[in-house]
Amino acid sequence: MFKIFVMHGIIYFVMTIFDESLILETINMIKLHNFDIRTVTLTISLRDCLSENVCVVCDKIRRKLDKYAKNLVRYANEIENDYSIPIVNKRIAVTPISLVGESCDFKDYVKIAKTLDECAQNLGIDFIGGYSALVEKGCTQGDLALIESIPEALACTQRLCSSVNVASSKAGINMDAVLKMADTIKKSADLTSSQDGLGAAKLVVFCNSVSDNPFMAGAYCGYGEPECALNIGVSGPGVVRAAVSDLDSKADLGVLANKIKQTAYKITATGELVGRKLAGKLNVPFGVIDLSLAPTPAIGDSVAQIFQAMGLEHAGAHGTTAALAMLNDAVKKGGIMASSYVGGLSGAFIPVSEDAGMIEAAANGYLTFDKLEAMTCVCSVGLDMIAIPGETPVSTIAGMIADEMAIGMINKKTTAVRIIPAPGKKAGDRVVFGGLLGEAPVMKVNTLSSDKFVQRGGRIPAPIHSLNN
Repeated sequence: MFKIFVMHGIIYFVMTIFDESLILETINMIKLHNFDIRTVTLTISLRDCLSENVCVVCDKIRRKLDKYAKNLVRYANEIENDYSIPIVNKRIAVTPISLVGESCDFKDYVKIAKTLDECAQNLGIDFIGGYSALVEKGCTQGDLALIESIPEALACTQRLCSSVNVASSKAGINMDAVLKMADTIKKSADLTSSQDGLGAAKLVVFCNSVSDNPFMAGAYCGYGEPECALNIGVSGPGVVRAAVSDLDSKADLGVLANKIKQTAYKITATGELVGRKLAGKLNVPFGVIDLSLAPTPAIGDSVAQIFQAMGLEHAGAHGTTAALAMLNDAVKKGGIMASSYVGGLSGAFIPVSEDAGMIEAAANGYLTFDKLEAMTCVCSVGLDMIAIPGETPVSTIAGMIADEMAIGMINKKTTAVRIIPAPGKKAGDRVVFGGLLGEAPVMKVNTLSSDKFVQRGGRIPAPIHSLNN
């Protein structure tokens, strides 16, 4: 029997008689299959922090972040204890800093970067995102100054994350920005060579970036977002893998897709409950729930292992792209039935260094760079956390970015590139970042030159479907 009640416009069904199987299922999701709230991300607008004086800007930022985020970690810990659901990361995303710093007479973006990092540390925040620029159609002086400052900013901070959007389905691909970002990635890795190029692991290049994404390194508070809001990122690849494994091995793919949808529904409903509780305590609006299956290096918390549960010998086998397409679609369908506020990216991530199964597949040669690129046509994001040889030319990195931006532009989806040209490393070596960023083998890349193509510059025009008004 069920009791029905409504909270914040959401209908909840509560069992009046305990069902042992449901209790055990919830416990197993958390304890055995690594279900967690991957991140609670507070988006905070800094549009009222502008000034001609960079010191004034920094002071305004400190006051604004303290006003809204001073209780984020404490309240998140209380919710975690109340519901016994792990909340792994507490994060902040702010207005793209290229806009905030552009008002200054002297554009000292690194000073702003250090201020953001200091605030994150004082507030107990794991990561702060928004050291960002949106340049798909061209760059302002502020955009250029921010991009040029990224390597130093990421090298001298611990918790800062950066993103730059260089393409969209409406504007096309800004190839000047693509080449600039390839050089920025290389410099960011080189300045953090003692950490295997960690700076590049905190930097992502986007096509069609979204302003309510709670996941790093790409989170920022978009222009259309409210003054402050709470976005939730849930994660449950281990839960989905267990659900698929429990099915009869002869169950057809339609049955398998329905099972994934049912599991995604449970994950999403749980995440929204936690998110709304925390937003209420903080007295800010609930934003979106991003139900991306974000893996970790922990055993059993792997998207690649879902493919194995589906019947593939390993990630990288022929059929992997089809399996990923079905997984991504089923997760979205299940989530949208559980919540009217699904947003962000939502689907399945395939970061190499952050997924134990992907790490194994790449190390054994089952997954190549080209296969990963093919998989990005149907996954949530793109070429994510891939280590490549440190000697890879800037022009080759620019070609990688351009290819991924083209996939996003043509398919009207978000795609991204977060690659690490590991200083001093060659194919077959290993990089180690630790924590959620994990470790990865350095992958072999195509050595054919892209130089003359990427040096042409200009803008690759938007596709015909951009004219849809």
